[in-house]
Amino acid sequence: MDYNTPSSPTGALQAPRTGHWDPPDLLGFLTEANLLPPAAYLQLQNRDLDGNASESDTLISLGLIDATRLAQLQAERLGEGYIDLTYFPPNPDLLKILGPANALQMGVLPWRLSADVTVILTDRPEHYDDNQSYLRQIFGPMRRAFTCPDQMRSYITTTEDAALIHRAEHRVAARESCRDLNFKTLHVALCSLIALVALAGAFAPAITFLVFALWGTLTLIANMALKLATAMLFLHHGALASLKYRGRTTGAPLPKISIMVPLFKESAMMSHLLTHLRQLDYPKNLLQVILVMERDDITTAKTLAGVKLPPWITTINVPNGTIKTKPRALNYALDHCRGSIIGVYDAEDAPEPGQLRKVARHFAESDEKLACVQGTLDFYNSRSNWLSRCFTIEYATWFRIVLPGLARLKLPVPLGGTTLFFRRHILEELGGWDAHNVTEDADLGIRLTRFGYHTELLPTVTLEEANCRGWPWIRQRSRWLKGYAVTWAVHMRAPKTLLRDLGLWQFFGVQLLFAGTLSQFLLAPVLWTFWLAFLALPHPLTGFMPSWAFYTLGGIYLMSEVINIIVGMLACNQAKHRHLLKWVPSLHFYFPLGSMAAYKGFLELLYKPFYWDKTAHGISLTTAPTAPFTKPERQHHVSGG
Repeated sequence: MDYNTPSSPTGALQAPRTGHWDPPDLLGFLTEANLLPPAAYLQLQNRDLDGNASESDTLISLGLIDATRLAQLQAERLGEGYIDLTYFPPNPDLLKILGPANALQMGVLPWRLSADVTVILTDRPEHYDDNQSYLRQIFGPMRRAFTCPDQMRSYITTTEDAALIHRAEHRVAARESCRDLNFKTLHVALCSLIALVALAGAFAPAITFLVFALWGTLTLIANMALKLATAMLFLHHGALASLKYRGRTTGAPLPKISIMVPLFKESAMMSHLLTHLRQLDYPKNLLQVILVMERDDITTAKTLAGVKLPPWITTINVPNGTIKTKPRALNYALDHCRGSIIGVYDAEDAPEPGQLRKVARHFAESDEKLACVQGTLDFYNSRSNWLSRCFTIEYATWFRIVLPGLARLKLPVPLGGTTLFFRRHILEELGGWDAHNVTEDADLGIRLTRFGYHTELLPTVTLEEANCRGWPWIRQRSRWLKGYAVTWAVHMRAPKTLLRDLGLWQFFGVQLLFAGTLSQFLLAPVLWTFWLAFLALPHPLTGFMPSWAFYTLGGIYLMSEVINIIVGMLACNQAKHRHLLKWVPSLHFYFPLGSMAAYKGFLELLYKPFYWDKTAHGISLTTAPTAPFTKPERQHHVSGG
């Protein structure tokens, strides 16, 4: 193939200009060409231009011009070439030198050599200018030319498909990922443990039962102490609305935010999702939303094919690989993001409209060690049935009391899977998400802490759909608990290193949050037997231990039930959730579902540890909000879409 300059006008490179020459400014150039209405020109000229929004971003987000047409006009304005990659494909060897991930992140593509000068394609001048020094170190003498952004991204992702998907599956270092866990050894160890327990139960049933009861009670005490501590902090500091959200104006320019929304068989949620994305009160020239689809998800693709998306919402397709998980899709999409803050939403989410402004302010007012902001999750279908009511109570306790308490206690915060916002450079430093971990959010929360960063809870709410059907609930919870087990195993591969990274206090927190939680779900049936004693029925430990010791264990269990009710009522003691107060005592019948899920998760841990048990959404769409539930803040920036 001839990699010299093409002779066809559609791929022609202009001769380099000599001497001093000032190209016309972009807005004036478009106006003179009758491509920008005078009213729009005045609006853009007089706007309070945010330092993080380029003129290109603003023009495209307002729908004033198409991205491809703008690239063509930039080439004309600057007297440089425009290359149609359909007719003049690049030299693939040059892309390998730069690396496909670097090309996507920079928004550039090394094209061909022309007279010993490397031609670098881009769709925006600023992309080339910002990376010029780095590119020159690699390629030496360079020239700039323009191309269609869709063609450029398509060429990169198609040509380097295998490399990009391998990167998505291996971004996290092997020592911090579960992909290299020896599951065969784990399989043998767990099977041996089960056999040992069965043998001990056959020959010494009372002693075996006592050991389980003591361990279950010990972890129960630790769990209840933590819950009481977080509840006391909640009472002392007041509602979540006072949690470290300063709310003052810093004067800092708003950052560009990229939101990734992973989708898989979410056709039913598409209208709901797009409605709430459009309601986000954030300058659209500073907002990038990426809908991340699996390449073989035909149903979602067909649904989106019939929808006209605003310019600030784009789609990407994740190629097939060795696994199919949400974190793998997020890792793949991360290189397509342009923002300095990276956010994650789920398809069923309904975030409050002013959420992104709160996030931007919170990061601006915080120290550089704040890596992640976690919003509060709640449900719009809390009244659907008993299961959705209990799920809502559980989430209110977790997001309004426990997680803020963990943050205040300087303990690791297991993240939720959505309404997460990260400083981009920190997220990339950590390697993104572990693509093989089915509870990637909790794992990332631990890794952030190990690297010396922290997470804060923000008083902003995203409404979701509560899983309100029995078997789907168990499937979802089994995935979470399986991920908890895998996360604990990954970080405990080198316990001394974990202790060194975290310190004694946070190391204890990891044991309590992960090993303690798993122990509670697995040993809950043992603790439930104490109800037999309260009902004057025979108990396996009756007569085997002193009565005072037996009733002490039973009393601790009973006290834990009382604490659960008190903390649950405290979490629901607000206007929106007061209708749930009478349902809090019924949590005693709700948590056994978690034990069923734990046993299902442990069985899957043996045979399919990386299997992502997908949760179906759209069951309760009739109860979903369709309009903003808070008044949007006043818009101060040019936006549109």
